[in-house]
Amino acid sequence: MQPIRVTKRQACELLAIGREKLRRLTEHDPTFPKPYKTGNHRQSAVYFDYQDLVNWHKAQGGNE
Repeated sequence: MQPIRVTKRQACELLAIGREKLRRLTEHDPTFPKPYKTGNHRQSAVYFDYQDLVNWHKAQGGNE
């Protein structure tokens, strides 16, 4: 069973990129899936939708 949401760390591992590259993608690539928070507080956990990441990677020519 695939996860529904992944953390920033897991997203980096899935895409084989560093945290800085992930930050740049979220800020500058309009096609990259947007992260979402689980709460309204500044320190709330940030997640990405797993299937959105997989679809984005495939659209970029990924071999997954």
